Amino acid sequence: MKRAVVFLIIFMFLSLGLVKAEEVELTLDEALAIAMRDNRDVLLKAQDVRKAKARIAESNAALLPSLNFTGSLTDSRGLYSKDFTQTTAQATLKQYIYKGAKTINTIEQNKYKKEVAQALLDKAKLELGLSVYKAFYTLSLSQDLSILNKGIVDNTQEHLSSIKERYKNGEASESDILTIENSLASVKEVHTSSVNQAEVAGSLLNNLLYLDKDAKIKPRAEFNYQASEIAYDQAFLKTMQSRPEIRQYETQLKADKKAVQIAKADTRPSIYASWDYYSRSHVAAGTTRNWNDYNVIGLTFSWPVFDGWATKSKVEQALVDLKETELTKQKVGGDIALELKEAYLSLKDAIAKLQASETDLKVYADNLSGAREKYSFGIISLLDMNDANLKYEVSVFNKKQAIYDYILAKASFDKATGGF
Repeated sequence: MKRAVVFLIIFMFLSLGLVKAEEVELTLDEALAIAMRDNRDVLLKAQDVRKAKARIAESNAALLPSLNFTGSLTDSRGLYSKDFTQTTAQATLKQYIYKGAKTINTIEQNKYKKEVAQALLDKAKLELGLSVYKAFYTLSLSQDLSILNKGIVDNTQEHLSSIKERYKNGEASESDILTIENSLASVKEVHTSSVNQAEVAGSLLNNLLYLDKDAKIKPRAEFNYQASEIAYDQAFLKTMQSRPEIRQYETQLKADKKAVQIAKADTRPSIYASWDYYSRSHVAAGTTRNWNDYNVIGLTFSWPVFDGWATKSKVEQALVDLKETELTKQKVGGDIALELKEAYLSLKDAIAKLQASETDLKVYADNLSGAREKYSFGIISLLDMNDANLKYEVSVFNKKQAIYDYILAKASFDKATGGF
């Protein structure tokens, strides 16, 4: 009996887990939060930032002295008349005073590289945010479309039933039935296609959020908007200040300039101070231990006079990298300006479509109101009123689609300017 109860409890927990895995209700903010927390592209870029911080700490270590200790014990037998044991120990303290400014430039370069890594992380978040926006609203709209298409299928089915009744009474021809049946097959195909589109959109959103592939997301999307005119010139200035790609290449330019100085440092002198402590003992069989301790303090100056033009080649490579970064920065700036212009024009088109959809909605709402009044007086049939209601629902969906276009256009525009 006890085993049966335990099995029942386990089964209940598994069942709850399956239910939770099947349907997940999310708002847009929740979806964005999950994506920023779990999406692997963002997590990988975050690790790059951590690695860049570690490189800064590594390069700072060159400013500190180094201390090394070496010890050895040797035992020689059969070589001399007496067996011989030798113990040695050495401690070396070394501090670089000057390395051709290589250390300082390396530290600065790694700081700039960390800023580049942060800009790449911000870029990944920006692109992921836009992808989640699109997938979230696309899923919501496609689910609404499948519901609307189901209503069209049902309405067409009602028309087919009505025409068959009229055919029995001799009020309709067989050709009328075939026409409706053809329409029914078409709307069923459209309905199936819309269901498949919703499933694809759900899979895409699952992938972005790294949810279980079998989880079914139920988006709580709000199709609200406040359309307002946007000044393109102000948006352009904001874009040039806020886009992470601009920051990325500006800091990459600084890092590349430091790379040139690091390469040049190989032909400059270096100076370091050192302190060495030595301890040796020589012990022959039958004798007492003989210690010999001493220490050396030194200042070493080194200047590489000729290295076969290896440093010259390194400098040339660093200068080429610098030039490539400058050209890439110019290209990226042009691409961002084009992206902003396209997003701006798409947003203006979306606002125009919103105004047109609102006019259509008013027309079909008025037609539905008139149809209901006529139905109450028995002037039209229930099927006629259902037709008017379906047309109104289609116009409601068309307005929702116009809002959807506006939301995505606004999201693309905000992304183009550097943030939501």
